[in-house]
Amino acid sequence: MKNFLVIGNPIKHSLSPKLHNFWIKNHDLKAVYNKKEINNINLKDLIQELRTNKITGANVTVPFKKLVIPHLDEVSNLAKTTSSVNTIYKRGEKIVGDNTDSSGFEKALDHIDYKVAGKKIFLLGAGGVAPSIIYSLKKMKAGSITLSNRTKEKAQRIKEFFPNINIVNWGVMVDFDMIINATSLGLNNDDKLDFITDNNYKNKLFYDVIYNPKKTNFLAIGKKNGSRIENGKLMFLYQAQLAFEIWHGIKPLVDEAAIDLVTND
Repeated sequence: MKNFLVIGNPIKHSLSPKLHNFWIKNHDLKAVYNKKEINNINLKDLIQELRTNKITGANVTVPFKKLVIPHLDEVSNLAKTTSSVNTIYKRGEKIVGDNTDSSGFEKALDHIDYKVAGKKIFLLGAGGVAPSIIYSLKKMKAGSITLSNRTKEKAQRIKEFFPNINIVNWGVMVDFDMIINATSLGLNNDDKLDFITDNNYKNKLFYDVIYNPKKTNFLAIGKKNGSRIENGKLMFLYQAQLAFEIWHGIKPLVDEAAIDLVTND
């Protein structure tokens, strides 16, 4: 029996076990997928469990996407470029980190037929997933990318890797076509981005990487003010699809059944 899991802190909101076990059952695989809340000290133990084959593979979520890298033997070029790992597997005797978030984000926007080219993007948050999103936005030829983070120094560190992005202080609003919440503000129902208030947001896209809960206060503001809204369920599905393929050599379907599984939780 192969063992997979997702690690993070917090982790209770994660639907990864539900989705991966659904695909595992569909493909009649001898495997199981769980979730585990850990802290920084546990990262070394996790890698040891991969080395001894107690764990076959792992997904990584906040706040460990960057913190896990020093514990790995190798990382993919994309993971190196973004300083972000969300998928870990074993190749021979080496523990390898990869990034499926970037492609997951691209595929999610393609799924809803949203074209980034030439558009003004406002990205909130400089955590583990932010560099992956910026990488994809640049690949999709965004017109401009403005980044804001509660701790400005974190945003400045990302700018070292992506010099052409703009940085603004937290709480400052800029003109945008698409605004992305890549912070953890929204995991709790009372979380709010207080500086995003009622305004004329018609024909904009409010995108939240959070998928559980399905409708954050951030998305509620967008909808109330005439914007198109999208949560992170499709990005979640597509990044999971790629991780599943890395581990099992099978590309599961992101079909109506998989989407309903996440949407109706």
